[in-house]
Amino acid sequence: MNKASAGKRDPKVRSDCYIEIEEEKRGGIKIDLKSKVEIMYGESIKKTILEMCEFYGIKHLSVLIEDAGALPMTIQARFELAVKRLHPEIEKEFLPPFNEKNNYGTKKDRLRRSRLYLPGNEPKFYPNAGLHNPDGIILDLEDGVAPSEKDAARLIVRNALRAIDFYGSERMVRINQLPRGLDDLKFVVPHNVHIILIPKCETADDVKQVEEEAKRLKKENRIKREIYFMPIIESALGIVNAYEIASASKNNCALAIGLEDYTADIGTQRTNEGTESFVARSQLVIAAKAAGIQAIDTVFSDVNDMDGLRESVIEAKSLGFEGKGCIHPRQIKVVHEAFAPTEAEIEKAEKIVAAFKEAKKKGLGVVSIGSKMIDAPVVKRAEKVLETVKALNS
Repeated sequence: MNKASAGKRDPKVRSDCYIEIEEEKRGGIKIDLKSKVEIMYGESIKKTILEMCEFYGIKHLSVLIEDAGALPMTIQARFELAVKRLHPEIEKEFLPPFNEKNNYGTKKDRLRRSRLYLPGNEPKFYPNAGLHNPDGIILDLEDGVAPSEKDAARLIVRNALRAIDFYGSERMVRINQLPRGLDDLKFVVPHNVHIILIPKCETADDVKQVEEEAKRLKKENRIKREIYFMPIIESALGIVNAYEIASASKNNCALAIGLEDYTADIGTQRTNEGTESFVARSQLVIAAKAAGIQAIDTVFSDVNDMDGLRESVIEAKSLGFEGKGCIHPRQIKVVHEAFAPTEAEIEKAEKIVAAFKEAKKKGLGVVSIGSKMIDAPVVKRAEKVLETVKALNS
């Protein structure tokens, strides 16, 4: 076969492109470009293709490009994929430069109230995702990608990590279920990721395998910054092993639950009330807290039910969860509002912390507010509330 293609060919496509290539014996590089923005960017697109042909040592090729306003990083990923589908033996990567606006790190205990899922093979969603101010943006290589497009998603996600401005959001990638997910890591670890989500995690060994491969790739690519892990538990076995999973790596920052797969695994239907998953969610929170990491709740799947979402977040907060997945930008604001401490919670926390400081100043071993005795865990919880308020206002 001397022909290959990549990308999307549909009149409704936007911010993407379709590329078809055919090897020739002579004639050099021939580019047939059909673009909605050809007047402004036609020459730039052609220049990119010629540079990539030279990079890959290709001398004779017919190239068809149907462009619907794709970013350079998308055109580069689509062309690279077409070349590699034609020649699977090629390993060289044509990498876009790092976007300096993404030169920010993260920390293990930062706020993770919301994480917005974006399908790995849908670059149209990427440029504006950070404008919605989610705490984290998940570039998804797993369930959000058709099996036939897994190779495409890897290149799009890799280029997005390097090139897209995410406006301060944490850069997360959900890899595929192991063992396939281990192969995903070379497209993720060297390219400016903050957190790797490990789906369908059932044992501590799943985390350790990811940790070892990430460590190897960091060393190979001379990466010094920390990369954190968020295992996602989605089965009965995962819940049974929740604490071992949560404590499997010092780089675990959170433990999440995925209820679509969990309810399927135990043979029931997921409901908004959540009675079928109450025990599992409670066990996950306990495991996460015992391991000293955050507990993150599942997504709320009805993007039109804002009242239901708010109730779901309030219930999750009452169980001890600190964040929730989002599948649409409109969910982010509601999630943030519902997770924020209430005025009553803030006022109570301020009184507790003030009373604790006063007692400490007087050398008293007992803290009380009115007739109520206040012990260390209550003070710690109050301090956590005020830390959250401070982080929200910073």
